[in-house]
Amino acid sequence: MAHPPLKNNNLIRALLCQPVDRTPIWLMRQAGRYLPEYRALRERVGSFVTLMKTPDYATEVTLQPLQRFDLDAAIVFFDILTIPDAMGLGLYFVEGEGPKFMHPVRDEKSIDRLSLPPQESLSYVYDTVTQCRHELGGKVPLIGFSGSPWTLACYMVEGEGSRDFHIVKKMLYKNPEILQRLLKLNSQAVVQHLNQQIEAGAQAVMIFDTWGGMLNHSAYREFSLQHITYVIENLKRQHDGQQIPSIVFTKGGGQWLQDMAKCGANALGLDWMTDLGSARQIVGDQVALQGNLDPAVLLASNSQIKDEADRIMTSFGKTADGSGYVFNLGHGISKDTEVEAVEALVEAVHQFRFPTGSSI
Repeated sequence: MAHPPLKNNNLIRALLCQPVDRTPIWLMRQAGRYLPEYRALRERVGSFVTLMKTPDYATEVTLQPLQRFDLDAAIVFFDILTIPDAMGLGLYFVEGEGPKFMHPVRDEKSIDRLSLPPQESLSYVYDTVTQCRHELGGKVPLIGFSGSPWTLACYMVEGEGSRDFHIVKKMLYKNPEILQRLLKLNSQAVVQHLNQQIEAGAQAVMIFDTWGGMLNHSAYREFSLQHITYVIENLKRQHDGQQIPSIVFTKGGGQWLQDMAKCGANALGLDWMTDLGSARQIVGDQVALQGNLDPAVLLASNSQIKDEADRIMTSFGKTADGSGYVFNLGHGISKDTEVEAVEALVEAVHQFRFPTGSSI
């Protein structure tokens, strides 16, 4: 299926460190519970799993933020844990507690029984990507994504989210070779998943390494970053004659930016604990940067939101052509955020200009 050309390609250009005519902005978790239309649809559908596994519903959710805000990208709606679900671990959701697995993998036998998920087991994701791309009509780019191999392993071993992830970290130190087997399988699955999203119509891809930041320096390199690097090395970098940029986001990863900049991704996402200007000095022109407003700022007044947005963009600093930077949050948007706060943020980012004569 031929797709119309992009009318707004600022996100793609910024990720590729090319000139842009305005700073692009999109928000992690921009399609979600803070939107009244999302809550209404979720109530009507009843089940989160039904919502994400039904392409018509998932497409509607993906496009909801674009109907309200002048965002520069859409991100397809599904859950990062779809890969282990397709491996047979039995994903389910408990209201107020988040995702859980019926069949966590905690020993050599259970890990060795796993295999790459068949492509058709995730066809609902790829159908949603194609449908979103068609309905966007070239308005903005569509971002596909996956959890990182390490982050997926955390949930697969623990069976749910955790504050300390002691079960998977015990495996890391006690049986590292078994955990590495799981991570290698996850890496292959993530490559397959992201490349299939690209084939289906995703114009950029992002790897969410949500739990990489809980590792020490050597463990991060061995159990997270090396597997992210494998994924990036095996991604489709072009499709239909267009470059497909990649973004890596490690929450708590600001201390490893020099290493992360060498993983092959086009851009690094930053959480709010990392100073954007300092990060730019560290990575130089190796990669673009994305981030990094504290999501809690969106609970403040509109004037405070504008001040914080201005501060972050000033911190990044002026470039000759406005390239190499995408505005985003430092993590997902809070469900308690008011719609008007997002409107104020998007307007502030798009209207920001450095003072005349500024040399920052």
